[in-house]
Amino acid sequence: MSPETLPSWPDAAADLIAIAAGRAPAETVIRGGRVVLVQTREVLDWEIAIAHGRFAYVGPDASHCIGPETEVIDAAGRYVIPGLCDAHMHVESGMLTPAEFCAAVLPHGTTAMFTDPHEIANVLGLEGVRMMHDEARMQPCSMFVQMPACAPSAPGLETTGHEITPEDVAEAMGWPGIVGLGEMMNFPGVVAGDPKMLAEMAATARAGRTIGGHYASPDLGSDFHAYAAGGPADDHEGTCEADAVARVRQGMRSMMRLGSAWHDVERQITAVTERGLDPRGFILCTDDCMAGTLVHDGHMDRVYRHAVECGCDPLVALQMCTINTAAHFGLERELGSIAPGRRADLILTPDLRSLPVERVIALGQTVARDGKMIVDCPHYAWPETARNTVRLGRTLSASDFVVPAPEGVEEVRVRVIGVVENQAPTRALSRRLPVRDGQVEATGATCQIALVERHRGTGGVTNAFVEGFGYTGRVAMASTVAHDSHHMIVVGTCREQMELAANRLAEVGGGVTLWAEDTERALVRLPIAGLMSDSPAREVADAAQALGAAMRDAGCTLNNAYMQHSLLALVVIPDLRISDLGLVDVTQFALTDLIETA
Repeated sequence: MSPETLPSWPDAAADLIAIAAGRAPAETVIRGGRVVLVQTREVLDWEIAIAHGRFAYVGPDASHCIGPETEVIDAAGRYVIPGLCDAHMHVESGMLTPAEFCAAVLPHGTTAMFTDPHEIANVLGLEGVRMMHDEARMQPCSMFVQMPACAPSAPGLETTGHEITPEDVAEAMGWPGIVGLGEMMNFPGVVAGDPKMLAEMAATARAGRTIGGHYASPDLGSDFHAYAAGGPADDHEGTCEADAVARVRQGMRSMMRLGSAWHDVERQITAVTERGLDPRGFILCTDDCMAGTLVHDGHMDRVYRHAVECGCDPLVALQMCTINTAAHFGLERELGSIAPGRRADLILTPDLRSLPVERVIALGQTVARDGKMIVDCPHYAWPETARNTVRLGRTLSASDFVVPAPEGVEEVRVRVIGVVENQAPTRALSRRLPVRDGQVEATGATCQIALVERHRGTGGVTNAFVEGFGYTGRVAMASTVAHDSHHMIVVGTCREQMELAANRLAEVGGGVTLWAEDTERALVRLPIAGLMSDSPAREVADAAQALGAAMRDAGCTLNNAYMQHSLLALVVIPDLRISDLGLVDVTQFALTDLIETA
């Protein structure tokens, strides 16, 4: 069963009624379990009947639904809970295709995902979104797609491989798996009444779909209120209780994230656990998890456990990653609870707090047991146009990474991007750096950073400085994952190593590579759009783990430092970022000089 073959509730209603009435047998009946009803926050000793991928009967006794061919599952006292939903994530950030992402998260009980493929949209445009959508529709679970809103995310501050237009958004709203508009990152554009941003939101609203939000500013004054008035229905960029409260007071959903790098649940969930606000306005999500996190730590089950550890009532935490998510996207009658007509997505678990996932049923069929997939996740036939996307235009040299100094000076003051561990925002730092032979030299904790244009083969390189990775020796790391424009980011202490790393990624067609002392220490191949691998999650996780070890050997001790590296070009999150057009002061949404004049 997949979303392509799942009958609608109206199409299945006659059979569901017959089963619930006892006139026809169910395909599957689950007995002996403790059914968690998130719609009422009750746990009842009830039974469940399933047919056509949907719940037919949910009540005290399903014996009248059992026929000779019915599969009867004895839950043996286990809790039966709805399948978990991830309300905001990006498949590409796991370095996996939709098929391999589903294969990685289904054993953890995530049966529904709301994914915004704006990474591939920046590389391949609407056609790339269509490829992601089509593979998502093939999976044995519910992977909904949000049409990306912002490519580029900040017009005038970056150049992408392709641009998403209001016409693209309107077209995508007619696709069967599109559930809304992805995160509206251009919040200054919304506040200023930018016609393009308003047109995209209007096309979404007129189609009756949900507009995703992304307000990455600490300012909760008039700009925030203006943004909310524009129509975004949720936001995941909050980092503290005040952020969460402000969003729900405006009628938005506060999406609290625990991903591989962003740990924002603990500081926001107090709005529910301590202030006692209505939990219906709060949703849990990942935004995002790397393959290593998926393989070793989990997915939405990890987020749920963390919320419970933060003091949230388990049944409330379940609501935040099931029915709250479904209701937010207008799908409460389709998923998110164990109730008649809904998609038959559920988990069997012996404990509601630690949530070990023993069996997962998605769209009515058992897809995973004891952490192992037992069905296939079909792959889309990715064309060569999606596999040949790293175009530098020329072979780079060490001289491409030189920062020239003003004539006749021995020292300059420069703006430096400051990485903040476990958070998306950066700091705008100021450092004095020495000048040798007319070139500004990075010293001490300060490294060089370069953004290499890789979509149109212009040969362009933007140079700047970054601090926080702790690299020592002659080191460089390059990645074609560079949110959101997805050019190539190179960070290093040595221009020769930066040259080697950048040219290596052009050679292999994309990915992440780390070089030290003229030797490649780690490589993660990402041949699809320079963003994803179609290898299994465990293989990608092993390569990513080797990359992490190589980064640590090079002196970097940041938690999930690769994620921090990949976000250095995200020109919609303060304070300071790099783009193909220069250094970006996100607090002003304007380009700024690398070398300070005052």
